[in-house]
Amino acid sequence: MSATFVGMPAFPTAARAALGDTQLRRNMAHATHTIREKRAAVVAEVEDWEDLRLAGAGVKEAALRDLATHLETLEASLTRAGATVHWARDAEEACAIVARITHAHGVDEVVKVKSMATAEIGLNEALEAEGIAAWETDLAELIVQLGDDLPSHILVPAIHRNRAEIREIFRRRMGDVGRAAPGGLTDDPTALAGAAREHLREKFLGAKVAVSGANFAVADSGTLVVVESEGNGRMCLTLPEVLISVVGIEKVVATWSDLDPMLRLLPRSSTGERMNPYTSTWSGVTPGDGPQEVHVVLLDNGRTRALADDVGRQALRCIRCSACLNVCPVYERTGGHAYGSVYPGPIGAILNPLLRGVEDEQTASLPYASSLCGACFEVCPVRIDIPSVLVDQRAAVVDSHRDDRVPKAEAVAMKAAAWAFSDSRRLAWAEKASGLGGRVLRRFGRTTLPGGRAAAGRLPGPGAGWTGARDLPAPPEESFRAWWDRTGGGQSEGGHS
Repeated sequence: MSATFVGMPAFPTAARAALGDTQLRRNMAHATHTIREKRAAVVAEVEDWEDLRLAGAGVKEAALRDLATHLETLEASLTRAGATVHWARDAEEACAIVARITHAHGVDEVVKVKSMATAEIGLNEALEAEGIAAWETDLAELIVQLGDDLPSHILVPAIHRNRAEIREIFRRRMGDVGRAAPGGLTDDPTALAGAAREHLREKFLGAKVAVSGANFAVADSGTLVVVESEGNGRMCLTLPEVLISVVGIEKVVATWSDLDPMLRLLPRSSTGERMNPYTSTWSGVTPGDGPQEVHVVLLDNGRTRALADDVGRQALRCIRCSACLNVCPVYERTGGHAYGSVYPGPIGAILNPLLRGVEDEQTASLPYASSLCGACFEVCPVRIDIPSVLVDQRAAVVDSHRDDRVPKAEAVAMKAAAWAFSDSRRLAWAEKASGLGGRVLRRFGRTTLPGGRAAAGRLPGPGAGWTGARDLPAPPEESFRAWWDRTGGGQSEGGHS
């Protein structure tokens, strides 16, 4: 896979390019509307949906509050069950562990279950550098991989592709890496799924090593859980001799009973199903049944950093359902690539800065990729208050630039305002100056400053970004304080209390 998010521009630049792609916008609008309507229908069937959301949030929050204890319990339970547990502080360590295990078995390819954690750490690219081919077996991930593309959605990575585009990808690339697409392949969904099934079956039957993630990790029993819709996960988790699971440390829940609300919330919020077709659970090694060597890589990669953030830590409750993406007006219009990460949409706009910090321009732009409409919170099955975290991360972005040698225009404007507002005489002078400006604008027939929707053009320089999408009314000719002094508190104009 040659495509990479490395070097992606800041969100405004990437979004501007995406908005110009009419085919992308049609694809995104159709897909998000379809998923959104399916979710709404099945959620409406659950009378106590809000209680279920509260229960799910409670399970995740309780696990995060005592995360260290639960992780130690999970490690002990997995070890007792015959699994080998590895700890990875970052992406580099996690990738090195997977590569080392794979090399130890003398193989040059692995099959993969769809996994956000492995996409996050760039595992496919790291294995490729080690001479190991990692084959995606989820249909949408396969489309992305064969198309040398990038995922644009948490649940449906190829949501930006339509059926005709998928057919061309299959016809052009399948034969290069395995069983070729059948001649005369059409864009009928059944035909496309059949071509993928035949192509992947060879991969499943020939694989010695598989790599997975996990939706949940149950601490007291050492059980990992994968929820899926296609059955490819079940094949990867049972056929190969060796299974390596890369699991974010936030995936842990304390007990088996804690899975109850999670497995009711996830399918309705993600695929709009009452229950998912395949739920696979495994605990270590069972002699004669399934993989006989099991490794679990517990991944940090910024999660402890996010956990230390009093406001942002709630983002670690995320169960990767993607409901917030499907209702987000910004995501629907720009698609996922503009976010420059495997985590797009509202959750990506907070999760990426929390995991990586806001020091680089691309990540720092993400908290502003939102209208703050609040739709994401309303659909989140674990009640992550994404708008509040977005505002808090915007503050973090501002704070990160306070010591800049060359201050940003916004900082200069705020310092100028503070200087004026901190002294009554300076404020009075500023009011008189703005009033003079207002009289000049009105003399020339303007009621808004250049760039407002009622005026032509835009303010030059730093003001252009603000006035390009907002009205900026002309200053009043007379300030409130001047009016108050002139009228004696409004008495001379017939005012009354």
